[in-house]
Amino acid sequence: MAELVRLNVDLIVTSGDHPIRAARQATQTIPIVVALAGDLVGPGYVASLARPGGNVTGLTTVGPEAAAKRLELLKAGFPKVARVAMLWNPENVVNTAVVKESEVAARALGIQLLSLEVRRSDDLEGAFRSALRSHAEALMAHADTILVTHRARIVDFAAKHRLPAMYANQDYMEVGGLMCYGPNVAEMYRRAATYVDRILKGARLGDLPIEQPTKFELVINRASRES
Repeated sequence: MAELVRLNVDLIVTSGDHPIRAARQATQTIPIVVALAGDLVGPGYVASLARPGGNVTGLTTVGPEAAAKRLELLKAGFPKVARVAMLWNPENVVNTAVVKESEVAARALGIQLLSLEVRRSDDLEGAFRSALRSHAEALMAHADTILVTHRARIVDFAAKHRLPAMYANQDYMEVGGLMCYGPNVAEMYRRAATYVDRILKGARLGDLPIEQPTKFELVINRASRES
């Protein structure tokens, strides 16, 4: 991000909490368009959804609410599941609210959540061992760049141990994941392009409201290796 600022680019497009944070720290003047984020208001990247102010705008995914719904759908598909291993990155500030919403939903559904923290790729194997030691009966992976980057390893683990799994986006389906629930990520990136177009044509970035998806998709992979 520092190099982009030195190059004096006209605009930065990014997604995910860590890249957004890095961009925000690197510049207060270059427009930053967020294609995908769990939340922008809570972490303080924007003042409000309606009038973000500053140099950040774009789209959010309604992360906490969607996470609770994923757990409900997982339970609906597999009613006997009582212990769910939850992969998440505590260094992603959005995930604090996501986990809280998941815990509320778990209590209402009679599910025990097994919190497995993954801050970096090296943590994955330890998280997998913890899931097995705790006799997890299913798996849920929250939205995070680290987890999505290593989605093939996560799906392989779930398939090997016959764990039904619910994921945050369609990227997991491409490597054999079982289920995902959330907004259409490709469509969000297309919507982000409209922000870029308007800003480069002179629109005031701080006056462009943050968009949230109105359509969520439940995708079930009939050819999943986890089924």
